[in-house]
Amino acid sequence: MACKPLVIAALALIVPFAGLAHAQDTGSYKVVKIQLTGGDGGFDYVTADPDGRNLYVARSGQAGHIGVFNLDTLAQVGDMPGVSAHGGAVDTATGHGFATSKPVTMFDTKTFAILKKIDVQGNPDGYLNDSYNHHFYILSHAEPNITVLDDKDGSILGTIDIGGAPEQAASDGKGKIYVDIEDKSAIAVIDAATMKMVGKYDVSSKGGGCAGLALDAQNGILFAACRDNKNMIILSAADGHIITDLPTGNGCDGATFNPATMEVFSSQGDGTLTVIKEDSPTSFRVEETVPTPARAKTLTLDTKTNQIYLITAEFGPVPAPPANAPPPQPGAPAMRGPRAPMIPQSFQIVVVGKG
Repeated sequence: MACKPLVIAALALIVPFAGLAHAQDTGSYKVVKIQLTGGDGGFDYVTADPDGRNLYVARSGQAGHIGVFNLDTLAQVGDMPGVSAHGGAVDTATGHGFATSKPVTMFDTKTFAILKKIDVQGNPDGYLNDSYNHHFYILSHAEPNITVLDDKDGSILGTIDIGGAPEQAASDGKGKIYVDIEDKSAIAVIDAATMKMVGKYDVSSKGGGCAGLALDAQNGILFAACRDNKNMIILSAADGHIITDLPTGNGCDGATFNPATMEVFSSQGDGTLTVIKEDSPTSFRVEETVPTPARAKTLTLDTKTNQIYLITAEFGPVPAPPANAPPPQPGAPAMRGPRAPMIPQSFQIVVVGKG
């Protein structure tokens, strides 16, 4: 369970929230709540279960666990210790959930008891639960790119090669799955029944590094949030033709579409949430840019309240590289430098809505 927050961490979080207040005076969306939950471990994705009224937050590393929070109060209602995962999702019909740990963790959505561990290949990262046929899709940058599980019993149904690194997937609820391929500037089209890739849409003319994908299933519109050009590429789900593109913030890592409001949201690590309005299937505009705490780059939607949930933490300065570090060799891949350390107990859940 999450530990009590340190006083110093709590004080560190008051400053950025106060700084947001003035910036949010205009616009219809704003940060309506920041819940400091603390706890140890890294973080990646967050997932809402609107039917069960729970929010699933996976933490990674040696202290990895999955925290479960009430979607309305953000009070912690459960915890699955010893599970280091990127994220997870649940299937209301089967009462089962899956987390992209390695091995994959299957759990009960009522008791949060771990039901089984499932050995899969690749490196489980992103995910999609498809209510069309109750399949859970595990996304991996390493091959196999996608592993498909049966929600009923966790059995492995097969794997799918899409020829690149998948980041986010979306289902049309009718048997088609769409997956953005981050390193190929493309979107894969998958037949859910045959578990085969049946198409691939090239978006390289407008950008690349697409890390967020959302879908207006009713009108067949895909929204690919891409890092290279800091834009949202909007295209037809039927044939892949690009309709337009619009600017977003820097460092997107997630997108979601709300059919109730006809808006798509893209979260960025630079501390912005871009809201794009679909006025018609051929007309789109940036409605507003909502200030959020920095590094809140993944998101989830509660379809019953129309609120967006993000996760982030406070970080210290980036440490200097070692003095004796060897210089990079010509032609060698760039090495990742030191990362900023996360301030202990500063992890937080951010709620965006209309206040």
